[in-house]
Amino acid sequence: MKRAPSRKAKPAAAPVPRHLAVLLLTGSLLTLTGCSDSSESPSQLSPTPTTALPSARSTVDTDDAAVIAAYKSSWDAQTLAYSKASSAGTNLKKNTTFKALADIEKDLAVMRKAGQVTTGRPAINPKIVKVTDAKIRRATVTDCIDTTHWILTYKSSKKPVPLPTTRLIKYVSTATLEKWGTTWMVTKLTAQEQSC
Repeated sequence: MKRAPSRKAKPAAAPVPRHLAVLLLTGSLLTLTGCSDSSESPSQLSPTPTTALPSARSTVDTDDAAVIAAYKSSWDAQTLAYSKASSAGTNLKKNTTFKALADIEKDLAVMRKAGQVTTGRPAINPKIVKVTDAKIRRATVTDCIDTTHWILTYKSSKKPVPLPTTRLIKYVSTATLEKWGTTWMVTKLTAQEQSC
């Protein structure tokens, strides 16, 4: 996994989950891959990609709202999971691929062990860059993630976890989504070392 980009490397005063450190230190999710620690079978976790070809360009245009809705739904579920250090009771599996849940689940385990949760939420402003008419439909979304009001805290004391002051608070992020059946799924989120 790539190290979180920052202007200067300063260690955090307390242990911060690897993936959440990326979210909060640089305000980003790097590539998400792996699997969930859920006991559900893979077929229950996410649908299979569609192989049907879209019929016309108008289909792509009508998918724009669905792509943005899926992207926002994934972020809402991640935000809820980090706020309680658990994916239980969230919709993470609804719009985030089976593979993309691994880093989140690892972070949540580290957060539980450290007694940490997040408060507030990130501000997002996604824009669709493109939607393809391929066998498996793909969409690319770009965003400016603002973590100003998304704070890592100690669960018991409610005090903020000390973090480097050089971290990027607002950063550019790109996401890849694929249409699996009738559902758009987030398959990859990539942080850019660029403020916005």
